[in-house]
Amino acid sequence: MSLGELQPLLLQLEREPGPLTPQILRALRAHGRPLRWAITAAEPQASGGCRLQIEAVILRPGAHP
Repeated sequence: MSLGELQPLLLQLEREPGPLTPQILRALRAHGRPLRWAITAAEPQASGGCRLQIEAVILRPGAHP
């Protein structure tokens, strides 16, 4: 039985209105189980929104023996 594989992830996220943490976790869970993450950059957009750069380590299910 394999516990999975640790994988670094760099993600760009367009911020939506509302609480930020659930948006980040939802985006990260699309790639695996987030173990830790950090916002490493925020870039204002002309539309008034914000683009976030998120660095994370996720656990992906693996098929390794």
